[in-house]
Amino acid sequence: MLALPKWIDAPARALMSLLFLVSGVLKVTQVSVLQGYMQAYGVPRNLIWPAAAWEIGAGILLLIGLWTRPLAIGLAGWCLLTACIFHTAFGDLDQLMNFFKNLTMAGGFLLIAKKGASGLSMDSWLSARNGGR
Repeated sequence: MLALPKWIDAPARALMSLLFLVSGVLKVTQVSVLQGYMQAYGVPRNLIWPAAAWEIGAGILLLIGLWTRPLAIGLAGWCLLTACIFHTAFGDLDQLMNFFKNLTMAGGFLLIAKKGASGLSMDSWLSARNGGR
């Protein structure tokens, strides 16, 4: 069996967090364009603000590895929700690939929810500080 270093989840979390950080920042900087996109799919325009806050906040928490297990469940749900709302035009290859990207991310988040964050994470640091509780 291949033994990976304990800290390997830190770069994995960093890479996964980029999607949410960039998406959240774009929602704040490209408001009217993204509100139009959301509205075209029947999503109220004003939901851009809680979506941006969720994506930026979740991206930061994922990056630092804090509250990783419940966060990963929330992000898995977010990926499934956005796949089902925004990426169901399967005749469009880009939409099909985005749908499967979201499903893949949801699967990865479910694995993170099962294992939590080890190594370089706030969860690991807090657990060690609290005697492993």
